Amino acid sequence: MYDNNPPKVRTQKPVVGLFVTCLTDLYRPSVALAAVKLLEDTGATVKVPRAQTCCGQPALNNGDLKHSRQIASQVIDAFSGFDYVVGPSGSCMGTIKTHYVEQFKDDPEYLEKAEDLAARSYELVSFLTDIMGVKSVNTTFDGTVTYHDSCSGLRELGIHEQPRKILETVKGLSLTEMHDSDVCCGFGGTFCVKYPEISGRMASAKCANIRNTGADTLLAGDLGCLLNIAGRLRREGDQTRVFHIAEVLAGMADCPGIAEGQE
Repeated sequence: MYDNNPPKVRTQKPVVGLFVTCLTDLYRPSVALAAVKLLEDTGATVKVPRAQTCCGQPALNNGDLKHSRQIASQVIDAFSGFDYVVGPSGSCMGTIKTHYVEQFKDDPEYLEKAEDLAARSYELVSFLTDIMGVKSVNTTFDGTVTYHDSCSGLRELGIHEQPRKILETVKGLSLTEMHDSDVCCGFGGTFCVKYPEISGRMASAKCANIRNTGADTLLAGDLGCLLNIAGRLRREGDQTRVFHIAEVLAGMADCPGIAEGQE
């Protein structure tokens, strides 16, 4: 699946470079496997360049512009030549799609490359529905789910209806909306480190809204949010299952949920 030489010529079937994301790589590889399955089901060829690294968002958020630019340039070079670049995270893809261009305003060479990458980059569910025209999936999930809208995916990339529409086609799944589904869970990358008390209260409020739906499962499209919420749920004695939406859409939610083992 890994490839060090991404294609330079566009083929009949789109060639997608998968941006795995740090959290998926370190904590939840099944999300990447689910993404590959969903992309290949559309007929796309999926490649995972070894040279990819973090999107640079932590450095950017903390004002370390020197290192965030260095990281961004490495990602830009690693994903040159692909028809599309897709990642299972609104947060990471929001950084690539909206913030890389801002960082290279004074660098004509990399500004052009950043604009080119931005035009080819998409969050996974948005890519499946908006670009590849996927309207349904042939999979089953028995349970009632509620959906959390991550801040970056919603506000930077406009992802809201796409996951809900495709979840409606999953056999056995019932979707019930929570109050304030679009309110931050308190993770916010380094926000939870800088302001732990505020972050904790925000996470607890999100967990209360989840419980009030009566749903047995929480879904979202950002692993950072999911890890944060899953940990808070378990600390509060809540056994709600937690999955990335890709795992459900790909029929891979028979593995232990994200909340398993969270303390």
